[in-house]
Amino acid sequence: MDLSYPIGKFEFTGPATPEQRKRWIAEIAAAPAKFRAAVTGLSPKQLDTPYRPGGWTVRQVIHHVPDSHMNAFIRFKLALTEDRPTIKPYDEKRWAELADVRATPVEVSLSLLELIHKRWVAILKSMTPEDFERTFIHPEHQAPLSLEKTLALYAWHGAHHTAHVTSLRDRMGWKVSKARGKSKPAHHKARRPKRR
Repeated sequence: MDLSYPIGKFEFTGPATPEQRKRWIAEIAAAPAKFRAAVTGLSPKQLDTPYRPGGWTVRQVIHHVPDSHMNAFIRFKLALTEDRPTIKPYDEKRWAELADVRATPVEVSLSLLELIHKRWVAILKSMTPEDFERTFIHPEHQAPLSLEKTLALYAWHGAHHTAHVTSLRDRMGWKVSKARGKSKPAHHKARRPKRR
């Protein structure tokens, strides 16, 4: 498995069918709950474990996803209300090193993701096929990006980072104890007292 891209790299052939757009919207709607389930019960030590050698920690991933999706939400609103606006990129690696990522409880970002997606999905469900053809300019890309392609990208993005966590859990054998909501190694068993 490619630890950087556990579900594969993003691909978009386009144009999409109405059914594909509907599926992507449903994936964006479901993403916060899937992401929360992926990180539930992890200990502080587990949260500070990189999902791959040299990669972000789980904690950084948890805070990154709402950062990224806030930017996507704003890009949709800009493209729907302006003619081919030029958006402002951000340095996601440097954002992941800021103090809020180190100091903010992960629950704050999990809740933030849920709230952003409620607003975002309300817009997505209201959009017409013509709306999805609207574009914005990303200074780092050659051609304008359509909202349809951006929709597909962020449906992938949520699943991409969820898989970073779930694949790490699988590799490390971290299972969630339902009784306590805590994560523990899969091989953990109650020890029987030694016979003397």
